[in-house]
Amino acid sequence: MGHTDRVKEILSWYGSDNPGTRANIARLLNTGALAGTGKLVILPVDQGFEHGPLRSFAVNPDAHDPDYHFQLAIDAGCNAYAAPLGFIEASAAKFAGEIPLILKLNNSDSLSKVEPCSAITGTVDDALRLGCCAIGYTIYPGSDFRNAMYEDLRELTAEAKAKGLVVVVWAYPRGNGLSKDGETAVDICAYAAHISAELGAHFIKIKPPTAHIEQAENKKAIEKAGIDVSSLSARVRYCVKAAFNGKRVVIFSGGAAKGTDEVLQEIREINAGGGFGSIVGRNAFQRPRAEGLALLHKIMDVYKS
Repeated sequence: MGHTDRVKEILSWYGSDNPGTRANIARLLNTGALAGTGKLVILPVDQGFEHGPLRSFAVNPDAHDPDYHFQLAIDAGCNAYAAPLGFIEASAAKFAGEIPLILKLNNSDSLSKVEPCSAITGTVDDALRLGCCAIGYTIYPGSDFRNAMYEDLRELTAEAKAKGLVVVVWAYPRGNGLSKDGETAVDICAYAAHISAELGAHFIKIKPPTAHIEQAENKKAIEKAGIDVSSLSARVRYCVKAAFNGKRVVIFSGGAAKGTDEVLQEIREINAGGGFGSIVGRNAFQRPRAEGLALLHKIMDVYKS
């Protein structure tokens, strides 16, 4: 089956990439319930590494099993499943070819209170060996260690693109350079999306931006330009525009576990603002399986609209 016009349009934004990378972008866009729409819902399960098994999986004990997450993503009709090396290694052979995989190449734990800086925990060759179509990497704009992260990402991006893989960047501003409110401020989220695009990301994941404006200079610029930041949809619209005038795929995190109505209202705002989709982890796998599937289907229904 040929590509839809929307998929063709998105592929046209990545003209510098080789056929292998463009084919993998197309595979991500043409898989699952949202195939061909240009929208994505991805299941990420790196929380066990980041927060520990108790905080991540104890509420739904079946979720300790890597197979559970592969099957959840497949049955829900997700575009892709993203996880660190161990979780993907544990089940990749069993589910080979059933869903696009994103190997998360850097991770951190929550045991240290120093400036955020993730360790590289996998390789591009691991991604190829396991049949992944993309690598994932987290940057922390605002951290004292951001430059080292940017340099590591530059090298991984060059290798991934040379070998035909897609690069997905998790852009999570935090560190000594920002206040707590600044981590999700609209000006900082937009800046993080732009930095990710400048670093060569194909797909960019940011948090839904709040109305807080962190930097005085940015507040003046927003007022001078007359940019509307009064609603989540308006803030999403600007963050997407900040990523090369919307010519890079920007998706939004699901965040901490919350009620179904709250999740869906946020998704509606993201969709109304032109967001390309969501990457929803805890709000799906911390529910009983049937409830997690139902929520993912409802999220996809919003994006289909």
